Formats: sequence, C-alpha cells, structure tokens
Amino acid sequence: MFDTLIAGLVHGNAYALVAVGITLIFGVGNVINFAHGAIFAFGSVLGWWLIAQHGVPLWAALIAVVGVTALVGVGIDVLAVRPLRRAPAIAALLATVAVGLIIENVVALVFGPDTRPFPQVLSTNNFQVGGVRFGTSDVVMFGITVLVMAGLWAFLRFGRYGLAIRATAQDPDAAAQMGISVGRIQSLAFAIASGLGGLAGIFVGLYNSNISPTSGGVVGMTGFVAATIGGLGSIPGAVLGGFVLGLVEAFGVYTFGDGYRDLITFGLLVVFLVLRPGGLLARPPAIESEPLTGTFLGSGRQWNIRWWQALIAFSVVGLLIPAVSNDYGISVGTQIVAYAIIAVSMTLVAGSAGQLAIGQAGPIAIGAYTSAVLTVSHGWAFLPAIIVAGIVAAVVSSVLAAPLWRLGGHYVAIATLGIGIVTVALIRNWESVTRGSYGIFGIPAPELFGFEFTTHTQIFQLELVVLGITLAVILGVQRSRLGTAIRAIGADEVAARSAGVPVRDYKALAFALAAFFSGIGGALLAHQYSYIDPTVFNLPMSLLVVTILVLGGTASPYGAVLGAAVLIGVPEALRLAPELRIVLYGLVLLLVVRFRPQGILVRRERVRVTA
Repeated sequence: MFDTLIAGLVHGNAYALVAVGITLIFGVGNVINFAHGAIFAFGSVLGWWLIAQHGVPLWAALIAVVGVTALVGVGIDVLAVRPLRRAPAIAALLATVAVGLIIENVVALVFGPDTRPFPQVLSTNNFQVGGVRFGTSDVVMFGITVLVMAGLWAFLRFGRYGLAIRATAQDPDAAAQMGISVGRIQSLAFAIASGLGGLAGIFVGLYNSNISPTSGGVVGMTGFVAATIGGLGSIPGAVLGGFVLGLVEAFGVYTFGDGYRDLITFGLLVVFLVLRPGGLLARPPAIESEPLTGTFLGSGRQWNIRWWQALIAFSVVGLLIPAVSNDYGISVGTQIVAYAIIAVSMTLVAGSAGQLAIGQAGPIAIGAYTSAVLTVSHGWAFLPAIIVAGIVAAVVSSVLAAPLWRLGGHYVAIATLGIGIVTVALIRNWESVTRGSYGIFGIPAPELFGFEFTTHTQIFQLELVVLGITLAVILGVQRSRLGTAIRAIGADEVAARSAGVPVRDYKALAFALAAFFSGIGGALLAHQYSYIDPTVFNLPMSLLVVTILVLGGTASPYGAVLGAAVLIGVPEALRLAPELRIVLYGLVLLLVVRFRPQGILVRRERVRVTA
C-alpha cells in the first residue's frame, strides 16, 4: 500500500503542475483553456527533441521548453482568446478547443506521431524507502513543484504584475479603470500557465520513460479534473486537487485495476460538480449567465427553408449521389448523414436551450452498443433494435445528467464531458455484455420488412430517410409551444425562471430528445461499420459534433446538415490524411467562432454584448 501512496503522490505532483496553469488562466480570463493539454504534449516532445536528438543538458532543455511554451501561450491568447474577450465565455472555450486540435496535430506532423522513449537523464529507480523504489527524477520534480508554487505565491502576493493579475481576476473592468492593461496581464497569465505546462511535459515524460504528441488530451483533461476538484480559479486548490486526484486514482487503480482509471478520474469530476461545484477551495458565482445565451452563437435569424424545398433537396441528393459516386463516396455520404442526425438533434440543446454539451460521444456509444448487442447477441430485428437504442440512450443519459441541471455556466458543459467519458468507461468495463476492449464484430446490415440493405446506396438512402424524420421532429418541436419555452430559456434563463418556466425540466427534456436521436445515429454508425469498440467513441468524436453544430449554426437544423457535409465530406473529397483532417477541423472551428459565430446558415444580426 505504501508504494501505491508514493505513486499517487508522484502522479498528483504532475497533475498539480498542469492544474495550476489551467486554474490561473481561468481565474484571470474566465477561460477554460482546452489547449493546455496540447501545450503539455508539445513541451514533452520538444524536451525529447532537445535532449535526445541534440544532446542539450536537462537544465538548458527545461529553460528552453518553458520559454518556447510560454511564447506559444501568448500566441494562443493574442490570436484566439483576446479577440473574443467581450464575447460570452463559450466563444473562448471553443477557440481553445480549436487551437488545441491544431497544435497537437501540427506537432504530430512535424515530429512524427509515434510514441518514443524519453532519455533517462535522471535516475527513476535509485532510492528505496520501506520496500518502495523511486528515483532522483521524482525528488527533483517534487522540489521544482514546491519552488514553483512558492515562487508563484510570492509573485502573486507581492509582485507588481502579480498584484495586477489578482486584480484582473477579481474584476477586469475595475482593473482597467485603475490603469492596468488587462490584455497584457491576460497574456502574462497565459505565458506563465503554458510554461508550467511545458515543464510538466518534460517531467511526466521522464517519469513515464516515453512521450507521445497525442498524450496531451488525456493529461490536459486529467489536469482539468484536478483544477475543478480544487476549485477553478484557486491556485492552492489546484495543487490540493492534483494531489487528491493522484491519490484517489492510485488507490482506485490498485483496487479495481487500470481499466477503471477513466471511470475513477471522471467519475470523481462529476461527483464534485454535482455536490461541490466550486471545488475544495473555491465557490461558484451565485448567479451566472449561461455560456450559450443568445448573444453569441445563437444570434441571428435562420434562413427560411420550406418543407417542400427540403424534400426536393433530399430527393435530389438521394438519387444524385449514388449516380455520380463510387462505393467509397457513398460510404462517406452515409457517415455524413449519421453525424447530421446527431448534430440536428443537438440544435435543440445548444441553439434553443442555450446549453452547450460536449460529451455527446456518451449517448452515441450507448445507442451503438445497445443496437449491436440486441442484434448480434439476442437476434433482434434492425428496426426495434435502433428504436430501443435511442430510448436506452435517452433514459441512461437523462439519469446520469439529472443532477446537473441545477448547475449553471461552465459547469454543465464540463459535467456533460465528464459523463460522456464515464459512459464509455462503463461500456469498456462491462465485458460480459459489451466484450470490453475487444469490441463487437459481425453487426448485421439493416433489414426492414424482409428487405436487407446490403449495398452502400441502399444504406445511404435508408439513413437519408431517418435524417428527414429527425429534421421533421426537431423542427416541429422548435415551432411548438414547447420549443418557444425552450428558446425562452436560451434567450434569458433568469427571466424565464422568473416567468414560471420550469428551467431544469425543459433543459432535461431537450437533452433527452437529443440523446434519443444521438443514440439512433450511433446505432446507424454501428450497422454501417459492422464492428465497434470503445476507442471509436472518444473526445474527438464529441468535438466533431460540436464543430459541425457551430459551423452550421447552433439553432439551425438545416445548418447542422450542411456543417456535417462540409466537415466530413470536404476532407474526404480532398483525401486528406487523418492529421490534416483534424487540423482542418480546428481551423474551421477557430475561424467560424472568430468571424461567423452565428453559423453559415444563419443571417447575421449584430447584437451588442456587454462584457
């Protein structure tokens, strides 16, 4: 058990370094920096390149990595975050998601995507205490963490710029009136935070004995969990949260096995968000506007598309695509339609209710696995299987998300992300039903009333019909009295609550409807692929749905269809490699959030936003 304690403290030390950077940026700029994990990965790869490829001493590599990653952090602020400073916080959040995708995949393109050994410049196994072995690297990392935290505390407590950071974090407008350059102070916070992320990247690489350009997503999310546990905005809380998470994770893995790591980590995140959203050492604001209130992504009027126009367009697409495309092109079209079904349903949550959900891979996975298990293991027919898949996705997602609707602001979006990851972790560990990491093979082709859809064209046309039904239902809800009430919540939640609208119930209902259609979309993907495993339903899948939604216009169901066609169809048509495709996703998301936040199928209506 003592060795588990040591392992927990070592991991918690690394989590604390990452969490401090995340919480510093949140405290100063009210920005959840999803690019922080990519900075961590870049720091680890850059450290490997300097030490292993060019023989740079560790101390010089540390200085170089901290300096370079600090400059990258300033670039993120100046290019992606600062232009959105007066927009609602969701704008900057999405911008950092986009930048993170770009950085991570550009690093993989430049340095290569492979995992590689990190040079053992410090011993990792030369000390022993009570039968537990650890190394000089662990002692040095702990010492650096203590020095960094003490130095950061002194800087914020007594330094001129540290006091300016604290003043900006407390009230940016008042700080500006006192002559503080809020923009420069925010850039300074990004520089410090990103430098700490790069520093953590080197030491985690040294501890793990290997590095990977794609490791940033996992570490960044884990650091984010630590910051949330400690209390977003609290630097002592970030340190405490890092060590708490490290210890809970270590003892949880010791008890249940490494396969439960994600379930433990993100389950702890959800528990804290529900029971103590302010974390251990912070307190959430008493009243907080929703991040998607109709002053940003929901602003503007949808293009008026009549039902008969949509019917003609669907008929033309259903006949034209099979006539001019080969099997590969039709298969891509089928994938576009499946993602369009998912994104169309999400317009009810993000566009109407004004609440971003970024863990949609959860209900998609539930739907895919439900239909696969029913058809493969129990011999169900296709139609009842996908209907039950949608129902199970709606019920399970609603039960898991039920405690969240009393939260507000960032916290709901964060919690849905955690629930999505927890859902996939549960699926991975329910091996008796889902076959765990091995996945499910031999998922049958769709069959209706004795007719089997075996060709790519038949499956494409079937899913096009399902998309038409989804559009009809979502548009019908939006135009009903129920839709009016949900839109009122998205426009002004406080006013809607004051008018007697049951806000929590309507948000939960919108989320359940979206989960139902997401489950059906997941089932269609499963029957298209004929094989699924838990790795299919990852964070990039959730981010792709969000990107499609933003590109088309969060309140526009037809825009969601167009967004799916652009983001999935264009990269495939250009035959882009997976890395280039994800870079394109990031660029599109960044440019849309910056220059066309209302989406491509929504008419611009300029709305003055008060910071």
